[in-house]
Amino acid sequence: MIDFMGKWKIWFTISGTLLLVGLISFFLQGLNLGIDFTGGTLLDLRFEKAPGTAEIRSVLNDFGLEKSVIQQSGAEGKDVLIRTVALSNEERVKLTGALGQKLGKVEVLRAEDVQPVIGRELTRLAVIASAIAVVGMIIYITLRFEFKFAMAGILALIHDVGITIGLVSLLRAEVGAPFVAAILTILGYSINDTIVIFDRTRELLRNRRKGESLAALSNRSVNQTLTRSIYTVSTTLFTVLAILIFGGKTIQDFALTLFIGITLGAYSSIFIASPLWLLWKEKEERAKKAAARA
Repeated sequence: MIDFMGKWKIWFTISGTLLLVGLISFFLQGLNLGIDFTGGTLLDLRFEKAPGTAEIRSVLNDFGLEKSVIQQSGAEGKDVLIRTVALSNEERVKLTGALGQKLGKVEVLRAEDVQPVIGRELTRLAVIASAIAVVGMIIYITLRFEFKFAMAGILALIHDVGITIGLVSLLRAEVGAPFVAAILTILGYSINDTIVIFDRTRELLRNRRKGESLAALSNRSVNQTLTRSIYTVSTTLFTVLAILIFGGKTIQDFALTLFIGITLGAYSSIFIASPLWLLWKEKEERAKKAAARA
């Protein structure tokens, strides 16, 4: 049986280092905000002949605009909306000229600067919604398990999100609407894996072996659920990795955020949440013993 709990100082040191590196990157260079947060330019174009999305993106790549959002509309797909970073009038003319030269005659129906899709108010509401979700998790886990399980799980979630944001900052991945979706996905995925381990821990507590320490019991719960955790995480990561490699520029940053977060979620469920619960529970037992001797 693997002694996960006995090496908790190593796991906490690794997490502390990752958090520190991420925080330094976040405060020094911030996040690489995409057009969903910063706003940009909207081009409404009509082509004489319906172009392919790949052909349009090829032209955009020549201008360093590979992460622009492309939407085709109309019955024949001749109308194209391109949402990209803010462009000057000169840059717009050059871009539409290149599109016309390579893809055929093009008419500019509309060209305007647009506001961020994700504004301050929406960001504030998202934070409030996340806080409500966390409170709901604490209440649910406390009622089903106990408060110590709830707090250990929530601290593991904060660990996952904090390191993910820090690494996204460090890697300069673009932060847009898909990033918000990825973070919310990570929250749900991470707490699910943690609950599985805590459920086994609770079962073992009910039938605790005589003289068995809490550390040994916690190790048993993690080892007994380890195979399930590996299978679940590996199959999910294979899918996310395929999207990351083959999914194209527009969703690569989303896939990268998911890959980091899901990996951290699996890690924290074993190496962070369980040791946190153990340390708190051991402290409680020592206090009870001290009170009994007094």
